[in-house]
Amino acid sequence: MGENNTILNIKNLSKHFGALKAVDKVSFKVKKGEIVGLIGPNGAGKTTLTNLVNGTYSKTGGKVVFKDLDISNLKPYQIARMGLARTYQIVKPLIGMTVEGNVLVGSLYGREKRNNDMKNAYKRAREIIVLFGLESKKDSSVNDITLPDLKKMELARVLAMEPEVVFLDEVMAGLNPKEVEEASILVKKVRQEKDLTIVYIEHIMKAVMGISDRIVVLHHGKKIVEGTPQEVVNNPAVIEAYLGKRYAKGVSNER
Repeated sequence: MGENNTILNIKNLSKHFGALKAVDKVSFKVKKGEIVGLIGPNGAGKTTLTNLVNGTYSKTGGKVVFKDLDISNLKPYQIARMGLARTYQIVKPLIGMTVEGNVLVGSLYGREKRNNDMKNAYKRAREIIVLFGLESKKDSSVNDITLPDLKKMELARVLAMEPEVVFLDEVMAGLNPKEVEEASILVKKVRQEKDLTIVYIEHIMKAVMGISDRIVVLHHGKKIVEGTPQEVVNNPAVIEAYLGKRYAKGVSNER
């Protein structure tokens, strides 16, 4: 699979909206099995970059290589079926359906070249529901469950597609500290059990620092730093652009 087990290679990716350079020549690689944190202030270009990678937005420049294949000009559904999936900042359940029904849709749609008949789709959906601890909610309408369970359900639906790489776009937004901790444990668990590679977009710094192998920092559409969590948190450019001196001091004292 390419140099150094690289599964995703983002090369000079750009998106301009008129004079606004929302993403400006961003490059980084993701190795198979990694959790790469993608951080930056509001407006840094994190979600725009995700939309470029998964084909929602057309690119102004650059390209995306997934498993040694250039996917830059493919449609979102084609990219998803190849094994690159994503969640959304705002949960998008299939309203009026049950939790199990939502997860089943992901299982039926999923990655190509696998057995997608109803029997196998149900089997995959039920396994994912158990993994996420949603058994007691499986027959509940998505209209009637809590935000933490909705977020679990959305991630379960994505993982039922059996992706190899998944972009998690602020899956912990709106959760309290205990729920954030539980969600962090779950993300690490599914990475291990499903052999996933994860690009993890998050504003909750304790969460992203705690589970990421590497971190990429965006600011005004540009990549300003890439490194380990410790390297990033101590980098003067990151402190100035995003974290603040008090945060950096606190993390250094914790470690």
